[in-house]
Amino acid sequence: MLDKYFNITGSGSTLKTEIIAGITTFMTMAYILAVNPDILSATGMDKGAVFTATALSAIVATLFMALVAKLPFALAPGMGLNAFFAFTVVLGMGYSWQFALTAVFLEGIIFLILTAFNIRELIVNSIPLNLKHAVSAGIGLFIAFIGLKNAGIVVDNPATLVSLGSMKDPAVIVGLVGIIITGVLLARKMKGALLIGILVSTVLAVILGVTHLPEGYKFISVPPSIEPVFFKFDFSNVLSLDMVVVLFTFLFVDMFDTVGTLVGVASKADMLDKEGRVPRVKQALFADAIGTFFGAIFGTSTVTTYVESAAGVAEGGKTGMTALSTAAMFAIALLFAPVFIMIPGAATAPALVIVGLFMLSPIFKIDLEDFTEAIPAFLTIIMMPLTSSIAEGIAFGMLSYVILKLLTGRYKEVKPIMIVIAILFLIKFYM
Repeated sequence: MLDKYFNITGSGSTLKTEIIAGITTFMTMAYILAVNPDILSATGMDKGAVFTATALSAIVATLFMALVAKLPFALAPGMGLNAFFAFTVVLGMGYSWQFALTAVFLEGIIFLILTAFNIRELIVNSIPLNLKHAVSAGIGLFIAFIGLKNAGIVVDNPATLVSLGSMKDPAVIVGLVGIIITGVLLARKMKGALLIGILVSTVLAVILGVTHLPEGYKFISVPPSIEPVFFKFDFSNVLSLDMVVVLFTFLFVDMFDTVGTLVGVASKADMLDKEGRVPRVKQALFADAIGTFFGAIFGTSTVTTYVESAAGVAEGGKTGMTALSTAAMFAIALLFAPVFIMIPGAATAPALVIVGLFMLSPIFKIDLEDFTEAIPAFLTIIMMPLTSSIAEGIAFGMLSYVILKLLTGRYKEVKPIMIVIAILFLIKFYM
């Protein structure tokens, strides 16, 4: 039944491959269950309640992606967006976390409307094919960089921005050994290499003291209640200028993070059609809109499609069964929170670094001879890791594409919607 519903065999996959891919995706993004509550609790939100809200919003959104869009992508509250929620809106601007949740709730409603009227789909389809391939490569460098940072292999440096971490650091050792183990497994064509690499790295992390087994070896616990953050909205400042600014930022970043992830991972998985369009993209965009809408109700920040979905695709995931498996893992995580929270960033780093390599392959499809295509593609690729933002990479790519095409007299290659998007990017940069 599952095979027929998801067309697993017809997609060139197997049920076992899809399940392993879904688990792998979950393992690479499970950190959000620990990180999101930690970030949002800085605003005064109940940490336990946010943990449950994080898992529930991921389950709802990923289930929709699995059952309706039938694509192998997973969703959860987005990194960066949660930091903006906590440190800019609440701690920086001085608003309550209830105000911030209200902005997220309104964002979800607006996204539902924009998706229903095909506006978001129009934006996805307007991105030139070469830029879509560049987005995949840029995301690859970005997530590899995230992996290296999570393991402490690269660290912040005021003089050079980043530098090499200490090779004596146990977390660094875990990350480097994990990369080697995962690489050997891949070279030997071992199924589930990324997942095995994560598990072996976690065991090593326990041995070296990077992480610890749950206190009292308590591996199962009842999920904390979401009551402290459930449906806690504040509409008293909904018409203020600050709300407009906050809402625009949430909309902008989430819009292009999601678009970039869908396009980039779909490009890597060879899912784009002849015109470079993502299959069932409208349903996929509905998934993050619904996730954001319900996530705000549950009590968490904006939900978005996760770039770590590339890990599952790299394991062979091609259908919604992969996403269904990931959603099931989030449901299990509600009961086994201590287990999943103990997996350190150093243990998932090898998978992210290797997936970064996988994501580079579409670069061969980019026309590097035409500089009006090559320069925007290069800027898209390089700006993602350097700005730690998929959205900013797309912004530089789209802006340079429009400008170069117009200044070289090739304006017929620029769709009107691209000019509108370019103008919006400029407004965002200078507002």
